[in-house]
Amino acid sequence: MSETTPNNTRTMPSLAGLAVFILAAIVSFFWWQGATLSGFDKDWQAVFLSNGQVYFGQVEKQNKVEIVLKDIYYLQVTRPLQQTAEGQEQANAQGELSLVKLGNELHGPTDAMHINRDQVLFMEDLKDDSNVVTAIANYKSGAQASEENK
Repeated sequence: MSETTPNNTRTMPSLAGLAVFILAAIVSFFWWQGATLSGFDKDWQAVFLSNGQVYFGQVEKQNKVEIVLKDIYYLQVTRPLQQTAEGQEQANAQGELSLVKLGNELHGPTDAMHINRDQVLFMEDLKDDSNVVTAIANYKSGAQASEENK
């Protein structure tokens, strides 16, 4: 009697190959998601750093090492000096906040920032009607209008 091998032994390598392919596809998908997408629901985020600085922008991508922020703004406190009755200058204890677009500084940075993940305390989505998002929209509409007038 001749023994024949069952058909099951032939299908086992193809099932193992299919399982490896599916596993690789799943791992690739999750790696791509973590490396390229921001994972945020809103257009604008606030990124709070360990040095006390807060940046507002759009998280372009993030991974375990860094966060890439673009279209960046930050708050700047200006403290005007006030004259006292005796003519001495006294610093105003409360400063005025203004929103500054990154890129106009002396050193001329580009409008993208790679932030070390270790320096980030937390990030938040900003509402569409928040004061910061409204100020950004006003800045952009003013910048666009000044470009058209040139």
